[in-house]
Amino acid sequence: MNEKELMILKLIRQNPFLSQQEMAEELNMSRPALANIISGLTRQGKIVGRAYILPEENEVICIGGANMDRKFHIKGKAQLGTSNPAAVTQSIGGVTRNIAENLGRLGHHVSLLTGAGKDSDWNAIKEASASYMNVSNVEQFQSASTGSYTAVLDEQGEMLLAVANMDVYDLLVPELLMKHEATMSNAACIVMDLNCPKETIESIKELALVRQIPFVLIPVSSPKMDRMPKDLNGVTWFICNRDEAETYLDSTITSEEDWKKAVQALLEKGAENVVITAGSKGVYAASKDLPVKSYAAIQIDHVEDVTGAGDAFVGALLHSWILQEPFAENIQNGLMNAAKTLQSAFTVRPELSANKLKNELEE
Repeated sequence: MNEKELMILKLIRQNPFLSQQEMAEELNMSRPALANIISGLTRQGKIVGRAYILPEENEVICIGGANMDRKFHIKGKAQLGTSNPAAVTQSIGGVTRNIAENLGRLGHHVSLLTGAGKDSDWNAIKEASASYMNVSNVEQFQSASTGSYTAVLDEQGEMLLAVANMDVYDLLVPELLMKHEATMSNAACIVMDLNCPKETIESIKELALVRQIPFVLIPVSSPKMDRMPKDLNGVTWFICNRDEAETYLDSTITSEEDWKKAVQALLEKGAENVVITAGSKGVYAASKDLPVKSYAAIQIDHVEDVTGAGDAFVGALLHSWILQEPFAENIQNGLMNAAKTLQSAFTVRPELSANKLKNELEE
């Protein structure tokens, strides 16, 4: 940027509500000349909005699911075709929202970009999330309900049936998200899950590639792998589980060699860093500069709830990576947070902080 552009940005930071005439007088320049420079800064994404509000720099933009998760625990033997007595529990979920909360608790500036209904479920999600992320960019729709996942479990905790209402995310078309282009262009990185339509994922990936913004892509399930972009060029981190990798690569992973070949195949599709999670075995990971290696899971004595462990892994891995720590430390941060989350009754463990995670790694 030139000197005049820097002077204008400095003045706006001091008082973003100045009129153009007031700024022109302060800077001893004509109002038309000032207007031309402001127009250029807006096109560059350096200024957002009519009041010249500056976008957050180094903010992590998280795009994707934010759901209400409910579990119905049937009392006694389940009977089809009739009403069953049950107890219900509910929690806030969604892959992207969970990752965003992990990052927020770890001290990062995070903005959630998702779709929601104008309903009580969204109000509950917003109330639970707002302390850890910016939720002002959420698109609300009168015609759709907030995403939800409902599972019916028997007395042993085994799933009998699950239903998902995720239609609201289909409304996140490229044109809608591009309203936030200036904000995304100033991000430290963009994290996106596969709840969004394929064309939206493609467009955000291309935006990140053109603007040289780190881009993190996270699948949510094997059935949604058909939303994957045609290649992984421009993807900084691609993190998936075995089922998702098998679906995307149209292959079967059974042996040690299969795991390593799968990671390598994903690198060859263009990703800079790849992780395939392997449950209790840990993960297999590599980068363009480092060979494929297995990293053992951290051993724990009990599992309280598996919900959110994968999202905890991603959140802590990205936390370490944003701090520019070495690749192996990125993985270890993720594995530690996943292990501690497995031992928690919460989807995102409430005691999580950067210092807490650091101390756990040093123990």
